[in-house]
Parts: sequence; C-alpha cells; structure tokens
Amino acid sequence: MNLQDNYNGALQQPTYSGFGATSTVHDVIKGIDLQGKTAIVTGGYAGIGLETVKAFVAAGAKVIVPARDVRKATNNLQGVNNVTIEEMDLMDPASIDRFAERFLAAHDRLHILVNNAGIMWVPLQRDKRGYESQLATNHLGHFQLTAKLWPALQKAKGARVVNVSSYGHQMAPFNFEDPNFTNRAYETLQGYGQSKTANNLFTVELDHRGKAFGVRAFSVHPGSVNGTDLGRVAPMALFQQMGTHDENGNIKPDVAAKLKNVEQGASTSVWCATNAALNGIGGVYCENTDVAELDEGNIPHNYDDPLSLRGVQPYSVDAHNAQKLWTLTEEMTGISFPVN
Repeated sequence: MNLQDNYNGALQQPTYSGFGATSTVHDVIKGIDLQGKTAIVTGGYAGIGLETVKAFVAAGAKVIVPARDVRKATNNLQGVNNVTIEEMDLMDPASIDRFAERFLAAHDRLHILVNNAGIMWVPLQRDKRGYESQLATNHLGHFQLTAKLWPALQKAKGARVVNVSSYGHQMAPFNFEDPNFTNRAYETLQGYGQSKTANNLFTVELDHRGKAFGVRAFSVHPGSVNGTDLGRVAPMALFQQMGTHDENGNIKPDVAAKLKNVEQGASTSVWCATNAALNGIGGVYCENTDVAELDEGNIPHNYDDPLSLRGVQPYSVDAHNAQKLWTLTEEMTGISFPVN
C-alpha cells in the first residue's frame, strides 16, 4: 500500500481523472455506492455544500449537516431524505464540542467529513478569544471539529476528510508572526488568503499523520462559482478591482459566462470524497475535478478568466509550514490533536 504523502508537493500532479472543469456532481457520483456510509458536510445547506449533500444522499449515504442557521438549513434541505440537521457554530468552540459529542454518542464511524463552510472578505470581526473571524471560521473551527471527530474517522478504516479551500490561498501565505492582525492593519483579502493557505497546510499535515490509520485528506478549490452566497458581504469595490464587475456593480457578461454553476462547483469535493482513483493518494490540493499543478510561477493568472485561476502555491504545501501550523493551531484552540 502506497503511504506517500504530499509534503512539499510531492504528489501535486494531475491524475488525468477523466473529469474536468465542466464536470458536475452528477458525473462524478455516477456508479458510486455510499450505502451504509455516514458523511458530515459543514455548511451543507447552501451553494456547493447543498449540492455535495444531495450527491451523497443520491449515492445512498446518511448525511449530517451542522448548521449555524438551523431554520435556513431546514428550509433549504426540505425534501432531501436521509439528512439530519444539527446546530453548530464554527466561531463558538463550545458548540463544536457539543455537536461532536452528540455525533459520537450516536455513531461510531464517520466515513466522509467535508469541511465546506466558510466566510470570505468580511470586515474585521473577532470571536470571543480575540481571533480574526475568517481564520476562526475557515480553519480553527474545522481543525477543532476534525480533532473531536477523530475516533469515528479512525474507526471507519478508510475515511476521507475534504477541506474546501480556494484559489484565494494565493493571496497570502500564513502569517505566523501575526495571524490575528493584532499588530498590522487589517486587510480582508490577506485574512481570507491566509485562512485558505491554512486549509491547505492542515490538509497536508492531517494526511501525513492520518494515512497510517486509513484517513486521507484533500483540499479543494471549487472554482469560480455562480449562485453561492459566499461573497455576500464582500465590498463591491474588491470585485471591481479584480475586473469582474462593472462600475454599476454588475458582473460582466463575459465573466459570468465563464463561471461554474453549483453542480460543477461541487464536483471536486465529491470526487475527492468518493473516487477510488484517489486510493493511496492524499494531502493534495485539487481543482477542476483533478489534482492541481504546483504553481511555481509558470501559470499566468487573470481574474476575468476564472479558468486561469489555478495551481497551488508551494508555501501552502510546505512540510515545515504544515507542521508549524499544526502546533500553533493546537496552542490557539487549546486542543491536543494527537493522531494515534
């Protein structure tokens, strides 16, 4: 059995999966049987999270959706069978613990964990610990959740953890000196970028530690997706600065035509969670329903061409950074996460 990991991007090369940027969840779930499997999808009640849940259910899985807004989740998941909605807020450590305790009391195995929920480009907000909200929600909360659910992941003997990251990781490496903008001016793009870099580094180290126990981890860039509410509070000026929206705040038609729909946006998460071609691979950053290339300055990027926004930065799959972030995250959350 191949137990190689993705330290320093060792496995970061396309597999020629047979899928691509326009593949949908329906394409990648075809022929996959998840009967008897249990999945958790955070934020699984809107956007690509909702499509991910529907795909798992269609393949026979039982899905638990932890939700900050239970009413919205109930409305959005109406008519979707085999789904349980549970209350959980990624900015509230006590609520993560309560959710995990309830889950472990009712289930001994967890086959798929999709850490999908996230916030993007928000104004400066802090949780009760004083931690910046994008880091707290996108990384710290999911680290805590994964740590608390570890016994069930281990018992599944072949579990997969999918961390939904973003091309946005290219906006910033992780700032180990000042992750919470205590001593530097707050820039929301930098905050978002480092939180997504953290997703990638967490994936690399979780896979390195978890592979001996049959737990593999993947990080995912869904692509530029139309129809999600991820950027709902982002200032329009940021989109205009990137050239995607006109002076009236409308998305440019040629840009809109290149965006993915939610069924396409969810395909890489579902592929990483379920496809047998990834057996023996882990810790990799994936996009367009395949493993991404390492971006060593060889990929031209243009914000008004979403398909050019690809590749993974070496700093976000760096072994030293991954180990350092794991230790720092344990300190920040007060959680010891020994993988054994």
